[in-house]
Amino acid sequence: MIDVSIPYLIVINVIAFLLYGIDKEKARKGKWRISEKELILVAVIGGSVGAFFGMHFFHHKTRHWYFRYGIPAIVILQIILITVLKK
Repeated sequence: MIDVSIPYLIVINVIAFLLYGIDKEKARKGKWRISEKELILVAVIGGSVGAFFGMHFFHHKTRHWYFRYGIPAIVILQIILITVLKK
């Protein structure tokens, strides 16, 4: 049986990474933006690692404390949750 969580995590993290890049580009061009709520939500539903790398790769949302500390906190909580559930 194939564990569907691995493909899901790969896809959601790629999406999260790309969303941060798209939002940064939209910010530069003064266009309609992706809401902060959506950016955080994609991290909460499993894309925290992609969000973290997207923030730092695109230098986006790194000044906001709730992203700077919130996204790494979500990563840590998700790692703990995965570790506990895999036991």
